[in-house]
Amino acid sequence: MTSFQRVTLTIALLMFASGANAFQAMDRKYIFFPERMLHATPAVAGLTFEEVYFSAADGVRLHGWMVPGEPGQSLVLFAHGNAGNISHRIDNLAHFHRLGVTVFIFDYRGYGQSEGRISEAGSYNDMRGALAWLKKNGWTPQQMIYFGRSLGAAVALQLALEEAPAGLVLESAFTSVARMGWHHQPVTYALFGWWALSSRYDNLGKIGRLRCPLLLFQGERDNIVPPKMVHQLFAQAPKPKTLYLIPGAGHNDTYNVGGPSYWKQWRVFIDTIVFPSE
Repeated sequence: MTSFQRVTLTIALLMFASGANAFQAMDRKYIFFPERMLHATPAVAGLTFEEVYFSAADGVRLHGWMVPGEPGQSLVLFAHGNAGNISHRIDNLAHFHRLGVTVFIFDYRGYGQSEGRISEAGSYNDMRGALAWLKKNGWTPQQMIYFGRSLGAAVALQLALEEAPAGLVLESAFTSVARMGWHHQPVTYALFGWWALSSRYDNLGKIGRLRCPLLLFQGERDNIVPPKMVHQLFAQAPKPKTLYLIPGAGHNDTYNVGGPSYWKQWRVFIDTIVFPSE
């Protein structure tokens, strides 16, 4: 055994000896970037909203906002990305409000005012808890569109496989954590990443089981999630499906760069699946 192999083996043994907490610590270092402080509420955008506290599927106390839309419109269940918290998505909520839909956005455990510590399994339980709360308050999945951006795309996809909505919208979606690791740091990931991270978020392995209409958004200049990944997801997804590429958009500015054309895609998707022509 070479000295390099001995060092690698020693690191691996230390990680395994430390148990699950060590792997989750690596996830929090490289995947999850929560922020606790809420910088504003939807009121700064002139939006009426309800503060909501609810339980995840495993009992963790979570926090979210319900922003009502026009009567008879659908509801968007919004799973945000891996950084910040819901207060960083207020401008997005304002756009959805102009679209007329109701929006329920929440923070994963460890983000904002939600308790607990984030993990892949925990994020799925958080999304399940959000759906359970909505169902208790009169909404059905058939009235909803699940929307996930970046990390949230993986969370929304998982819920869609468990309880199919009227439609699923995924934005800046990656294929898997493993493939993201290979893309950004191939040498480091090859040596350490495959065993040091507990999260998988294997969207490519799951999307073929989807059983609802799908809309995919992707910025063509995304330097975080390479655009080739959305083409792989689109190829694997069953019909009906739509892929909308946004010229000039990166990872976090899709709806701003996309402008009216971006929101037109939303409007067409909603009208087609929630209010289909007879």
